[in-house]
Amino acid sequence: MAVKPGDKPSELRAALDAQKALVKQVVFFSFFTNLLVMTPTIYMLEVYDRVVNSRSGMTLAMLTLLIVLAYAVMELLEWVRSRMLHEASLKFDARIASRAFDALFEASLRRMPGVSAQLLNDLRTVREFFHSPAATALIDVPLALLYIVAIFLIDAALGWLSIAGALLQVGLAWLTERDTRPPLERANKAAIAAQNYAANSLRNVQVIEAMGMQGGILRRWLTRQNEFLSLQADASDKAGSYASMAKFVQLTQSSLLLGGACWLIIAGDFPGGGGMMIVASTLGVRVLAPIVQVIGAWRQVVNARDAWARVDRLLTAVPAREPGMPLPAPRGLLSVEGVVAAAPGSQLPILRGISLSVPPGKALAMIGPAASGKSTLARLMVGVWPASSGKLRLDGADLFAWNKAELGPQVGYLPQDVELFAGTVAENIARFGEPDGDAVETAARLSGAHELIMALPDGYDTDIGDDGAILSGGMRQRIGLARAVYGRPRLVVLDEPNSNLDEAGEQALLQMLLALKAQGTTVVIVTHRPSVLPAVDLILLLQDGQAKAFGPRDEVLASLQRGAQQAAAMPRPVAA
Repeated sequence: MAVKPGDKPSELRAALDAQKALVKQVVFFSFFTNLLVMTPTIYMLEVYDRVVNSRSGMTLAMLTLLIVLAYAVMELLEWVRSRMLHEASLKFDARIASRAFDALFEASLRRMPGVSAQLLNDLRTVREFFHSPAATALIDVPLALLYIVAIFLIDAALGWLSIAGALLQVGLAWLTERDTRPPLERANKAAIAAQNYAANSLRNVQVIEAMGMQGGILRRWLTRQNEFLSLQADASDKAGSYASMAKFVQLTQSSLLLGGACWLIIAGDFPGGGGMMIVASTLGVRVLAPIVQVIGAWRQVVNARDAWARVDRLLTAVPAREPGMPLPAPRGLLSVEGVVAAAPGSQLPILRGISLSVPPGKALAMIGPAASGKSTLARLMVGVWPASSGKLRLDGADLFAWNKAELGPQVGYLPQDVELFAGTVAENIARFGEPDGDAVETAARLSGAHELIMALPDGYDTDIGDDGAILSGGMRQRIGLARAVYGRPRLVVLDEPNSNLDEAGEQALLQMLLALKAQGTTVVIVTHRPSVLPAVDLILLLQDGQAKAFGPRDEVLASLQRGAQQAAAMPRPVAA
């Protein structure tokens, strides 16, 4: 991608520019590699001119020794430039991989369309292209001018003939780009769509199996897959036809140079003789070789270019997050000030003008009908979603002003759908930091999960598989609770923490809430069940995204009870 003077280069371009020193060295070695490629031609010429005429075995032996040494040097240089390109690709990846992962993570939080883990595969595609044969061929294309100069030194007419062949190959490369780019772009999009559809379907295999949906899911996947294969076949057919034409031009030019040199010999205008005639033909092949190689690998070139564009768009759309200022550990004072919020990517507000405050060591229960905005407010309180307007503060500081790496250990969060990750029980509870055995066990005991964990085959070292596949819903919820309270966080937000718990689990949850308050932790709990209300101090009633009631638990419950009694006492209309 071209960068205009004065413009700041994109992050990808800056990462590539950082490898300029290595790339320059690669070009330097490529210059000598391309010179040494002419070694067989020079050897053949010397054998014709010196050995055949002199019948000297010693001369032949010395020339052969020199050619073997030249081959060794040439292959050594090839290996060096391959290693340098590989080193450049690894340095490029090291510079950009973490940033790309963070951008993908942030884009997923914002629910940006078209975002998937495929973008990490795109980064791998770009990295692997840097040390691919197609990349070295692109470097060799301008160096092919060396061979054209050599042909001109042999004869100007043959030089112009080689230029004509090179221009014809460039034209074929342009046609390849023009005719294969649209179907390849559509094929890549179709491939990503098919892959994402399959991945999403596999996350719901139990529902698919239980209700016999596999046939319908398969048909929809095959539709996407067949679209990809059709577009890829179209692009491959076109690229293959142009690659065949390029090979035809290369072979034809070699023969034309040979025939042209022979014609000049017959006419007496070619002083080099038969040896130089063969040299001219061989050099003509070398002129076109890198262009033919690029055309043959054009799909790889296009795939790398498209992958580059997708990663570049992601990094541009999701700038690097500011690290935030370092602040002292929070006490847990949570304030919500006139918050209006919508789901990422939507303009429709879910919350409208919410204000409240929860002191340290107190517990707030958020109640209300479904779709009233409770889970949205929970996400805002832990900084998962941003507010459209208004402020969320922790100890008076804007929640988004905190350094996330410092704030994260001070916050516990249990989403409505508990998400565990591939790894051991201990690693999940410890949030994939370095597990502190005592802290892990303390958190597990606090959530009532310790005995259940010890009943697993390897206890805390049990590998739970992707999404905690080997665990029951209640077990996943308890481990999720343990993760939320690991490390004594100052703010804990729990969204429907008792949705999968039995009576014993609910009692353990109630005891956990009381223990958290006793240690000074601020607790926010979203619930539909009254069983946890004895442990809370404040209640927020949400309805249609607005706060209908907020205050001390007993006052709000009394107010709701009076409202229910008044509604029950109102006379009902008598049907006619």
